[in-house]
Amino acid sequence: MKLKNVILIFPFLLWACADDPQPKPRAFLALEYPEAEYSRVDIGCPYSFEKNELAAISPSLTNTPCWINLDYGSMNAAIYLTYQQVHNNLDSLLRDAQKLPLQHTIKADAIEGDVYTNDVRNTYGMFYEISGDAASQAQFYLTDSTEHFLTGSVYFNSLPNYDSIVPAADYIERDMRHLMESLSWE
Repeated sequence: MKLKNVILIFPFLLWACADDPQPKPRAFLALEYPEAEYSRVDIGCPYSFEKNELAAISPSLTNTPCWINLDYGSMNAAIYLTYQQVHNNLDSLLRDAQKLPLQHTIKADAIEGDVYTNDVRNTYGMFYEISGDAASQAQFYLTDSTEHFLTGSVYFNSLPNYDSIVPAADYIERDMRHLMESLSWE
């Protein structure tokens, strides 16, 4: 009889000892990345720039000359840079570069474009910041309007979840802006 009472009482004791459910406090991802340290990159192409030491240079999968990737391994992301020479086709290059950010309008909450002008370095273009669950969070193009045309896009190697990648996207966006500001045509 005692064993039967213990078996009946034991589940109630376990249930009585459980903590009352409490709502979890609001929290945000607190990712911190190292302070960016930049160094000049000259890869034998008609352009050079400064890149973050955190990013590793790798060739594009297309093996097209002067197309490179800046890989951010710890963030599972990359900036894809594509270079083309201008041969009386500046209008079509500009049109294509301006269409790229618009491909993300289905998933993007907002797309903001900033005009970029640097008369000293002879670089002109646009920087696009894309917010929301879009595949790319930032894109740019630069040209000297006569010979050179460079585009850059950042992509994460994961499903786009804007809330989760915002710290990394902001970090890489600052690197992209620095790349634009430091770019020189050879």
